[in-house]
Parts: sequence; structure tokens; C-alpha cells
Amino acid sequence: MQGYIIRRVLYAIVSLILLSITIFSLVRITGDPAVLMAEPGAKEEDLQAIRREFGLDKPIVLQYFVFAKNLLKGDFGKSIYYRIPALDLYIQRLPASILLATVAMTISLLIGIPVGIFSAVRVNTWFDNFGKIFAILGLSLPSFWVGLILILTLSVYLNWLPSSGAESWKSLIMPAFSLGWVFTAAHMRLARSAMLEVLGSEYIKLARIKGLSERLVILKHAFKNAVIPVLTLAGINLVLMVNVAVVVESVFAWPGVGRLLFEGISFRDFPVVQTTLLMGGVMFVGVNLIVDILYAYIDPRIRYGN
Repeated sequence: MQGYIIRRVLYAIVSLILLSITIFSLVRITGDPAVLMAEPGAKEEDLQAIRREFGLDKPIVLQYFVFAKNLLKGDFGKSIYYRIPALDLYIQRLPASILLATVAMTISLLIGIPVGIFSAVRVNTWFDNFGKIFAILGLSLPSFWVGLILILTLSVYLNWLPSSGAESWKSLIMPAFSLGWVFTAAHMRLARSAMLEVLGSEYIKLARIKGLSERLVILKHAFKNAVIPVLTLAGINLVLMVNVAVVVESVFAWPGVGRLLFEGISFRDFPVVQTTLLMGGVMFVGVNLIVDILYAYIDPRIRYGN
């Protein structure tokens, strides 16, 4: 078990190193950072001074090692637009994104799991067909389009909810539903397929042979096993929601990490872009590492087979 954990940790470290190299390279491909930092119309002498100050006049390989060394010390650079450390800016925006992602995930699970389970129990009925159509719409309609329709209907026409900002709990309803829309469909489809697989297993047939009621078979024996893969996916999706809700947060002017990334790209604030992408990558790698280790504890075949 110890060897398995060590290997997974090493894989995670390699993934983070490759991620840092990729982000470092892509950000610099978009343009000269010195030009981004300088005032409009700056002279070449001013650009050279900025390059010397930030070490941009050094070879690109040496720049990366300095960049990696600063990351290890927790120095992600200073925002060009906001003039504060990029990591502090990210931490300030993170709670709003976590709140939005948590509510969106709750909505997606409360709708997706029951609809998926009941569709599997009533397979090939009108409700199952409704569930399939719901899943197709969920995966086909973009979250920003859903958000715009909600704003047009609930804010402009009915004046029930605020169209943007984070003034109260009402401001959370529309962006949370828009963000959770796609994930609701994904959770519904996974719950349905997992439930169908469980209902066809031998122990479910044995439970029915013993004379247990259908309600008891579904709720006590089938549901617990069918919901496991859904909750596993939900944990990974929660991290995904926190870091990639760029469009939804921009549509609703929600002050989260996604909107921070959008602002960083718009203002060509490369320290902010680097920080947002790197922290998102750390979250993804960390969650996958935890899931791998938990799987190894749950199923010994995984740690012995790897």
C-alpha cells in the first residue's frame, strides 16, 4: 500500500511540473510580458528596464526555474491591473466560487439522482423517455444561454430576481442553476446507467426471490450501490465548477475565480491568469490523488494491480 501511495504522489508531482511548464510557455507565447506591464507608448528603454527588473532579459529556461522557485515560496507574482499579489487576489475570490459551486452541485444532485434512479426503475416508460430528453437538453444547451434566458425571464420580465452581482441569496439562484444545468444531466445519466447495472446484478435477484418488497429492494439494496459512482463524479465536478465557471460568472457578474480568469485574459494580466490556472490544476491533481488513494483502500485489487 505504501508503494502505491508513493507512486501516486510522484505521478501528481510530475503532473504539476508539466502543468507549470505548459502554463508558463503558453502565457509567454501570447506576448511580451514587459509590453503588458508597461504604460501605453512606453519607449524601448522603459521596456528594457522592466525586463531587467523582472528577469525577463534572461534565457527562457532560466526564467522558468526562477518562476518555479518563486512558486515553491508561494510567490505567484503581482497583478498588473490590480497591483496586489495575484495569489491574494485569487484567495479573495475563491469563497464566492466555492459557494456558487456548492449550491450548483446541490441542485444538480437533488435533481439528477432522483430522476436518474426513477428512470432506471421505470425503464422504457414515459418517465424514462422524459429523462432521456432532459439529459439531451442538459448536455446540448450551453450554460450561458440558460443563464441569459433566466435573466430575460426572471429578471427583465418578471422582476423576481436580480440579474447580476452578489448582493443577497437571491443573486445566487440563477447562476447556481445555470452552472449546475449541465452537471445535472451528467449525474442523471450516470445514476440511470449505474442503477440499471445494479438492478441486473445477482444479489438484487436474490433479494427479490427472498420476497422483499420492490420498494425495499430499490431503496435499501440497489440505491446505495448505484449512487457511489455518482458521488465520486460529483466530487471531481465540484472542483471543476469552482475553477471553470468563467462564462456563468461573467454573465451574472459573480465575483468568483472564473470571472477573475476572464478579467485576467481581458486585461492581459498574465500573473493573474497563471495563478488561476495553476491553482485550478493543483485542485484537480489533489482531488484525483485523494480519490486514487481512497479507491485503493476500498478495493485491494487496485493497489495490487498497480
